[in-house]
Amino acid sequence: MYLLSLCVSFFLLFCEFAHASLSSATCSTTPPINRVPIYPEDVELLRFALNLEHLEAEFFLFAALGYGLDGIAPELAMGGPPPIGAKKANLDKVTQRIIAEFGYQEVGHLRAIKSTVGGFPRPLYDLSAKNFAELFNHAFESPLVPPFDPYLNSLNYVLASYVIPYVGLVAYVGTNPNINGYQSKRLLAGLLGVESGQDAVIRTILYEQAEEVVHPYNYTVAEFTNRISNLRNELAMCGIKDEGLIVPKKLGAEKRTTSNILSANFDSISYARTPAEILRIVYGTGDEHKPGGFLPKGGNGAIARSFLKMP
Repeated sequence: MYLLSLCVSFFLLFCEFAHASLSSATCSTTPPINRVPIYPEDVELLRFALNLEHLEAEFFLFAALGYGLDGIAPELAMGGPPPIGAKKANLDKVTQRIIAEFGYQEVGHLRAIKSTVGGFPRPLYDLSAKNFAELFNHAFESPLVPPFDPYLNSLNYVLASYVIPYVGLVAYVGTNPNINGYQSKRLLAGLLGVESGQDAVIRTILYEQAEEVVHPYNYTVAEFTNRISNLRNELAMCGIKDEGLIVPKKLGAEKRTTSNILSANFDSISYARTPAEILRIVYGTGDEHKPGGFLPKGGNGAIARSFLKMP
């Protein structure tokens, strides 16, 4: 009995000590070595990302909900025009929930960027089925019959989604070395983390169907991803920084696999792209000075507009 009493007393003493320790725990981060939250040169680099975040927000929200940013947080559009051709997609329940979540996440990204470094009005986007059809025709170097429609069904929509988040991912990786402020770095890291997650989810969904033929076309899901990745490499004109779901072993992780759920370089590090490369891709023209594709009137912000002023 004495031993039991001693054990109980010890246990109560331990609990009191543990509670005191937890009560004094801190959740604050270590003060940064660099005490400047946002450098002036950080601002436009972070604002440039709004061109992609707005694009993703509208594409995801419309597909899942039937309405875009104007129906969720119209103040974030800052008076910019609504997208052309965006509409609700014919999605199965699981895909609809995933895409809706992605859309809401993009709203948060827009708010985070604009509340940190300011922003600009939403650019004009072309999210029409016709624009996507032209993009896929370009990727396959011949017209698909019937024209590819991203809103037709879940598989088509996820294939179309394959086109977008990865561009944001490599843009953030490319921006990272040029960001200096500790608040800027925290923002970029947080954006990159979620953007990478979205891309991974999309690629995983498609990988599970990699060998399936996309009806009514005589191409597999894997071939679709390879074609889109090759097109982005071609448009950006800076070598291989984009890979489909199935690759030669020489491009696989440690040259030991042909599966390629995550696109990465020789050391399995994410690829990086510059703003010029990004614009060449989203314009669909291979020229950062020539708008088109998703941004028929060009991107907004000082960086994108500076290219439009060049001869």
